[in-house]
Amino acid sequence: MTTAAPTAPASAAPAAPAEAAASAAAHPLYPHLFAPLDLGFCTLPNRVLMGSMHTGLEDKAADFPKLAAYFAERAAGGVGLIVTGGFAPNIVGWLKPFGGKLSWPWEAGKHKQVTRAVHAHGGRICMQILHAGRYGYHPLQVAPSKLKAPINPFTPRALSAGGVERQIKAFVNSARLAREAGYDGVEVMGSEGYLLNQFTVPRTNKRRDGWGGEAAQRYRFSVEIVRRIREACGPDFIIVYRLSMIDLVEDGSTWSEVIAQARAIEAAGATLINTGIGWHEARVPTIATSVPRGAFTGITGRLKEEVRLPLVTTNRINMPDVAERILAEGDADMVSMARPLLADPEWVNKARNRRAADINTCIGCNQACLDHVFENKHASCLVNPRACAETELNYHPTTAPKRIAVVGAGPAGMACATVAAERGHQVALFDRAARIGGQFNLAKRIPGKEEFYETLRYFAGRIEQTGVELRLNTDADAAALAGFDEIVLATGIRPRQVEFPGSDHPKVVSYPDVLQGRVVPGPRVAIVGAGGIGFDVAEFLVHAGPHSGDDAPHYPDPAQWRAEWGVDLDYADNRGGLAAPRPEPPARQVWLLQRSAGKPGAKLGKTTGWIHRATLKAKQVRMLGGVEYVGVDDEGFHIRVDGSEQTLPVDQVVICAGQEPYKPLAEALAGSGKPVHVIGGADVAAELDAKRAIAQASRLAAQL
Repeated sequence: MTTAAPTAPASAAPAAPAEAAASAAAHPLYPHLFAPLDLGFCTLPNRVLMGSMHTGLEDKAADFPKLAAYFAERAAGGVGLIVTGGFAPNIVGWLKPFGGKLSWPWEAGKHKQVTRAVHAHGGRICMQILHAGRYGYHPLQVAPSKLKAPINPFTPRALSAGGVERQIKAFVNSARLAREAGYDGVEVMGSEGYLLNQFTVPRTNKRRDGWGGEAAQRYRFSVEIVRRIREACGPDFIIVYRLSMIDLVEDGSTWSEVIAQARAIEAAGATLINTGIGWHEARVPTIATSVPRGAFTGITGRLKEEVRLPLVTTNRINMPDVAERILAEGDADMVSMARPLLADPEWVNKARNRRAADINTCIGCNQACLDHVFENKHASCLVNPRACAETELNYHPTTAPKRIAVVGAGPAGMACATVAAERGHQVALFDRAARIGGQFNLAKRIPGKEEFYETLRYFAGRIEQTGVELRLNTDADAAALAGFDEIVLATGIRPRQVEFPGSDHPKVVSYPDVLQGRVVPGPRVAIVGAGGIGFDVAEFLVHAGPHSGDDAPHYPDPAQWRAEWGVDLDYADNRGGLAAPRPEPPARQVWLLQRSAGKPGAKLGKTTGWIHRATLKAKQVRMLGGVEYVGVDDEGFHIRVDGSEQTLPVDQVVICAGQEPYKPLAEALAGSGKPVHVIGGADVAAELDAKRAIAQASRLAAQL
């Protein structure tokens, strides 16, 4: 007998005037964000769901104490509901060999460490059940049809009808074990191109039995899973269904099919429906920093008109005002955030206590979270190296306060100074510039990297709160540092000079000159160096709209961004929400050159490099490898490629050929007899790496 779906609570609907007034009295800044959500059998204290994100801690039993500490900090930080990273319901559903799984009774014991830690702080937590299907990186993978994913070397085995039934039973068994382990519920992963999503769409489901063909038969698999989990786990168990509301791949679902599946999932007994955006093989970025804040929330808002269950929206929601606006406009009943809670476990409490300015904002860079996971490392966070290291990296008060000088107020210097001061040291932070930030003041000007303004805002607050003595416009020398017990050199980098005929020609300029506006390039520009900085400068040069300045960011327009990438939230006569991309014409003609052979940008971030390459390709940037620089003169830039010489008729040549450590004080301080530490770019400048710089600085400060 099917258990009826829990009645949709009144709070799932837009707030009535009286209710809104009461919420406003409780929290005048964020009345919708901090309104309780009644699920019928339990009430969530606010509208923040910590979204699922794999950290790598799920895969080994020995790491579960770390996983428990990680979630405990977020529960203590006030999150309304936590969802874990994905756990497979059986071996064939693994993301990778020996990955996180819950299918045997003895596996439930380690999970109790997590649930007890969360419950000790009054939190609630659901375990995500994720069957990878053809996305599993192993030869045992199964799928509705024998179709290899373009991002995976393995070809799946097509499930028989009996095999489909075994997968359903595996989901139910995993949910039952999750309840025994103390979880408050489960999230059934039905989006992002994993197994359930593979059944849902004609792109990957070519079956001709009762599990394929018409839409109702394709999504029957997911409906049966929800229905049977509800029967097995009872009426007081949270079931979140992660529904792919826009696939962003060819032959995905139509909007009418999304609605029909949502209604069927609701009838089957789900408690909440969470939003899934895009497949991992999609040609559209969905969570990178270049994606505008809340760019996809409108699709959740459309579905709210069709179902009664509370809906959760997601993707690039990183600050309380963004979340409040989305909820106030009626686009969702909850907001899901994963990486923002990596960046700051106290996000919710800070927002509640009117301290939004103190939030360490997620910048959407992916460098320490998703890139780490895809490299089989534990996740962390560029702006918060304590993420997933809560049992290892802690800033305990010092028992021996010292006077510490930190020279250089870039990312490494700011992190080191504030952590050391937080621990009780007396810290002075020197910089010859008029503002803090170092290279972040260049990065923030790149279109799509406006979030660096938030990091600078956060560090400015931390410097003031921790009592760091800030000495800007100051050129520190050995004499000025004489009275300190320890010295930290975080003096950063200087651009590497490139020698070739004509490198001293007036056309040849440095990237800081361009990004800081000291040189305004003409309509044709060549860039020497195709690393991360070269790509950033190319994006800056081809961007036709207004650029961010020193004082304020110019955030991209979501509608324009969707048009550029071909995202159609209206599903106008298409499957999967795809439309023809309509990129804006480039502001300049740009050549991006590198000396080494091979594809430019090959060493960019694993999860974001393709986005940068696709952006520049859409802007008609010519990217060339194996280039010999013959020389620059009034005629242009003479280069040789594959033995053939050509002249690029450019107005400027911008040098982005790497960096060198800048540490002029190191030698002068060598004989001082005092401990001198070199960190950040001053230590290693092979590529500008804020992730390494902030982590290195924080770990040093924790030990001083």
